[in-house]
Amino acid sequence: MKTIGVIGAGSWGTALATVLAGKGHQVRIWDIDEKHLKSMESHRENVDYLPGVPLNENIKIAYTTEEALKNVDVVLFSAPAQHFRAALSSAKAFIKPETFIINVAKGIEQKSLKRMSQVAAEELDMNRYVVLSGPSHAEEVGRRLPTTVATASVNLKAAEEIQDLFITERFRVYTTEDVIGVELGGALKNIIALGAGISDGMGFGDNAKAALMTRGLAEITRLGLKLGARPETFAGLTGTGDLIVTCTSMHSRNRRCGIMIGEGLEPDEATAKVGMVVEGMFTTEAAYELAKRENVDMPITEAIYRTVKGEIKAAEAVEMLMGRVRKHEQG
Repeated sequence: MKTIGVIGAGSWGTALATVLAGKGHQVRIWDIDEKHLKSMESHRENVDYLPGVPLNENIKIAYTTEEALKNVDVVLFSAPAQHFRAALSSAKAFIKPETFIINVAKGIEQKSLKRMSQVAAEELDMNRYVVLSGPSHAEEVGRRLPTTVATASVNLKAAEEIQDLFITERFRVYTTEDVIGVELGGALKNIIALGAGISDGMGFGDNAKAALMTRGLAEITRLGLKLGARPETFAGLTGTGDLIVTCTSMHSRNRRCGIMIGEGLEPDEATAKVGMVVEGMFTTEAAYELAKRENVDMPITEAIYRTVKGEIKAAEAVEMLMGRVRKHEQG
């Protein structure tokens, strides 16, 4: 059994802590919000972000980063993507060189336009760094509903170590060495989920959403291939799988936010009503800039970017996409 420190006590960090603790691992979970931690400790439940899932007795609440990470075997970062750099910086002093690092944040850092592993590479030995991603809503993982994900690392043995750490009869884990593809699939699908929500909010039906998801996957893959990802990754769990679940489920914050925008709310009002971090709102801007830098055509990303920035209304975004010059599907 391992000792694991979890940085970030949101819904996903708590759900993964529950999986690990259920296997007998000792888990210490820390969050920057001390009031939230006290609530978790007193209720033995994350009533704010994952209600209805009791905390396993193997989960301990830690009130400092040092307390969470002292002499642990594994550190799991579940901070929002835009806060990962700061979380890593504050934790690094307490992480031993032999410790495995898992990151579950799905996003692209604004301004630097770096993936999370590129941020981590500035501070860590990437042979012990693993990404965990896939179609996996915290609400279902916490309730032990069957879920399948993938771990990715430049060091396949590290990915396999974390596969063994997590895998259960209800939480199946595959492995891959395509860190670029896994990270881009997880980050960019949030943009398409915003668009799927907007489409739903405008009442456009299943045909429109299916087209949006399919063409969205095409532009995700275009950017991924330009940046060195493997094409087959985007047909797998961390590509198509994650895209499907995020674009179709009401568990998805990005889809819920998009629905409200489609119904007429301003983007900042919709984000506030969701009540949790909507990663797609940040990733959209970073992906738009990244696509421009790499000279990759991403029309859906551009339309959603212009919508969430308030440059155009959702109806204008639809007109912009539907009125594009005709072309071959694989062109």
